[in-house]
Amino acid sequence: MAFDRAELEEMKERWLEANIVAEQAGDWKPLADFYTEDATYGWNYGPDKDFMAVGRDEIREIALGQEMEGLEGWTYPYQEWVIDDRTGSMIGLWKQVYDRKREDGTPYALEGIQGSWFKYGGNFQFRWQRDFFDYGNVSALFIELLKENAMSDGMLKRIEKATGDQPGWYPFGKAPVEFW
Repeated sequence: MAFDRAELEEMKERWLEANIVAEQAGDWKPLADFYTEDATYGWNYGPDKDFMAVGRDEIREIALGQEMEGLEGWTYPYQEWVIDDRTGSMIGLWKQVYDRKREDGTPYALEGIQGSWFKYGGNFQFRWQRDFFDYGNVSALFIELLKENAMSDGMLKRIEKATGDQPGWYPFGKAPVEFW
């Protein structure tokens, strides 16, 4: 199914604007309105864990709520987009940047390649989203933040909470829907 290129470009712009508002508020839950009622949103987190939110409500409460807790002060500026109007695939490459700075004045930021692969579903909503990021660089950055005592209290609570079983997390390959 082909999609109108102008509609996909407008979707991208709406998404970018809403992300800036979410970052400023430290509340990403309103982004759930950008997904179809039956959308899925997932990511892989290393060799043993997949995350998958199924349906707009889980996306709002778990992916954009629970999983974003403690990330206040982080921004995700998009660097580049690849849009395929024949398939509705949209890939946005982003950085993850913390508002705290190192002693030398440089920001804490996730290195490597991060991004989101979206499938457009029409009506300015996504059918699914899959995030990808460099797990090794995530680990290195968080270890650096811990060593330098630069993590926020919210982020420390997030790490503590993540050590237990949380809704949406599945053993690798066991998510309730096909990952890709």
